[in-house]
Amino acid sequence: MEIKVTVKQLGKKHPVLSEQNIEIAYDEANITLENLLKLIVQQQVYEFNTKSFEREDEDYTKIPQDNYLNLLTDTGKVGFGSIYNLKKADLQKAQENAIQAFEDGMFAVFYNDEQLESLTQTIDLGLKHTFTFIRLAFLAGSYW
Repeated sequence: MEIKVTVKQLGKKHPVLSEQNIEIAYDEANITLENLLKLIVQQQVYEFNTKSFEREDEDYTKIPQDNYLNLLTDTGKVGFGSIYNLKKADLQKAQENAIQAFEDGMFAVFYNDEQLESLTQTIDLGLKHTFTFIRLAFLAGSYW
């Protein structure tokens, strides 16, 4: 089944990742949030693990386009297309991390402007609304 996903960060006008269509291995109309998160992680791990890890013979400079560079620096992660860690992602560990991050409030999930707050909450995928993932940033500080 194909779902639409957008990733955003609070306080930013533009999404970190614009709306993307993701194909998940699921055919029924209803799904729990926990199963949905696991399926999305499964798809992303598969996509990451199938990338080529071949090193280039020549070092090319891979500079992002000017209009995209500000977005990369705002999110705190600038990538130039090179993969330095040759380890494959562990699906089980990645799924556990995603569930734990949701439980710890590291990100929020919305389905058509409705926040999904429980892992056991049932979602009707037949409506074909967009899922929005918002990464939450915590303020750091101290009392004097």
